[in-house]
Amino acid sequence: MHLNLATVVAALCGLVGLSLTAPTAAQAVPASPAVDSGARSVAPMPSLAPMIRRVSPAVVSIGIRGTVREQGRNPLLDDPFFRRFFNAPPDGGVRERPFQSAGSGVIADAAKGYIITNAHVVENAREITVTLLDERELTAKLVGSDPRTDIAIIQIEAAGLTQVTIGDSDRLEPGDYVAAIGNPFGLQHSVSYGIVSALGRSGMNPDGFESLIQTDASINPGNSGGALVNLRGELVGINNMILSGSGGNIGIGFAIPANMARSVMDQLIRFGSVKRGQLGVTLAPLTQDIAQALGLSVTSGALVTQVLRDSAAARAGLRAGDVVTTLNGRTVKSSAEFRNAIGLLRVGDKVDVGVLREGRALKLTASVADAAGTAPTAAAATGAAGLAAPGALHRGFEGATLEDAADGGIAVRVLTPGSAAAASGLRVGDVVLSANGARVARRSDLVTASTAAAARGGTLVLQVRRNGELAIVLLR
Repeated sequence: MHLNLATVVAALCGLVGLSLTAPTAAQAVPASPAVDSGARSVAPMPSLAPMIRRVSPAVVSIGIRGTVREQGRNPLLDDPFFRRFFNAPPDGGVRERPFQSAGSGVIADAAKGYIITNAHVVENAREITVTLLDERELTAKLVGSDPRTDIAIIQIEAAGLTQVTIGDSDRLEPGDYVAAIGNPFGLQHSVSYGIVSALGRSGMNPDGFESLIQTDASINPGNSGGALVNLRGELVGINNMILSGSGGNIGIGFAIPANMARSVMDQLIRFGSVKRGQLGVTLAPLTQDIAQALGLSVTSGALVTQVLRDSAAARAGLRAGDVVTTLNGRTVKSSAEFRNAIGLLRVGDKVDVGVLREGRALKLTASVADAAGTAPTAAAATGAAGLAAPGALHRGFEGATLEDAADGGIAVRVLTPGSAAAASGLRVGDVVLSANGARVARRSDLVTASTAAAARGGTLVLQVRRNGELAIVLLR
């Protein structure tokens, strides 16, 4: 079949919905400011560029020079004979080694030149150099550092600085879009984009105060101390670390919440260190099995296991067995969250603590005390080897010798070191007063409570009298 050119053109135009005729006046397309050279209207492209342009001047590159003390690497010097033979120093060859490293920071106060970064970025620093987006290089001084939150503040003197707007990180939710800005591997002002993967991550530093933001926005070495911002360009986190077997990004990065960073920054600027507060309580997570054992309908909060004598918590009326549900009106989801919140408050701050006590909701007011000298002390569980408790009792009593106490309850007289009872936290001299909320007056009460616990998941929550104070011990 033979087709002429006019027929082919007409068919193609019909397929793509084009017309070869000029539009009428009624069909004319109104003029648009966004037109290309072909006079066709173009929709604006979605882009983070305007926000990044606004925020980037507040993100800086930090260069570090310093020295670290390290052990000599020659294994022969571990032998005293070889140390004497080579006239090596008695410390085994400890020496100072110079190093250079790099990280990122965020300008939080342009007028005074304060920059937030990570404590590990400036650790052992002898010289700190800050490079701005406009390529100015400035010498910075360390204002203060808090390794337990991994936040440090440095300061520069310069005109024309741009500061970031600090947002409310408590309003973040998993799924929110975020961008990470920093200097990974020395690549200046790199931007990556992702979402908030999770909130409240902890356990990276057992001695630290953590409630980290997890994100899949690419974070790599050199991003530490940089900005994690929302789509409004507000700082919601300080990039902190990655989880990786190779040292590179695998989609799991962490950032310190901006609210935590701001609280630490205020104290570092004012005092040079963090005056960490404490209420004087020991806590345990309120897990589902513990809540079930106590007959509670809530599964979030912090279980108070001990209140120290003459502590801020004792003066406020907190008791062992209370479940903390709110702090200053905010819901407390876990014991770690409560510990972080108290640890970041200033000494002397008043806090409203909402608790559940025997099914009743109470509100108590406490004054945060200085942490020095108020930390709970763990007495060693000692005693002669004892007999295992009878099988009718909870397995958590294995290794404990129990007997009726003169003034009521069941006393722990002997505790075998390394036994299940010792591992559960029982101590010699403890007097068990209740189990899963039921009063314990004699051994048979413990047997009854143990049998009931076995039918409901196996957790036994004991209230004990210890050195004149009440404490909670969990047997699982």
